[in-house]
Amino acid sequence: MNVFNQLSIWLSFQLSIIFLVGIPITLFFWSIKKRNQAINKLLSIYWKISLLFFISLLLLIGKFNYALLVTNISTLLMTISVWFWNDINDELKEYDFTYPLTTTTKVWRWSLTFISLNFLIQSLQNFNCFSSINSAACEIWLQPSSNLYIMIKNLFNFFFGANFTQPIAKFLGLFSLLIYTLGLIQWSIIKLPKNGRNSSFSENGRY
Repeated sequence: MNVFNQLSIWLSFQLSIIFLVGIPITLFFWSIKKRNQAINKLLSIYWKISLLFFISLLLLIGKFNYALLVTNISTLLMTISVWFWNDINDELKEYDFTYPLTTTTKVWRWSLTFISLNFLIQSLQNFNCFSSINSAACEIWLQPSSNLYIMIKNLFNFFFGANFTQPIAKFLGLFSLLIYTLGLIQWSIIKLPKNGRNSSFSENGRY
């Protein structure tokens, strides 16, 4: 893998931290302050869906062979979750560019979409890594999670006086993935047929 691909993958992970975690946190607390029910509901749903992304990071740390596949599924689900709801989309359309919160949210949704698609395209260029992350050609995909592993290991040792190992990360990731999958199946069977693409957010005015 050439230097350009290495830099591109590294940059994708850095942008992911900003647009998948940093900006949504800011928007979430901003929506609470402004009491914007539509955006608050959108971000609440987003954070539930984004749990899969954090699970995928555990799987990358644990070097689970299908970790990169889970990561791509998580980013695609996160993107779908911010466009899926008809009532929220209709509400956001009623705001013009003079409303900073809604304008920022709209820009963030498109940015998230671009980053997710770009991440998928980069992953497809290393298609074998979807099922064999431990091969030598896929080592570059594990480097960002290695830094996270060191940080979590130090925190785990500080708070619990125990070592946070890669097998532990893999176990926690797989267990969390099982719980997440069961929850997603339950939502698909029970709530989705009942509510459809209606988020049922409460409208309490515009800000």
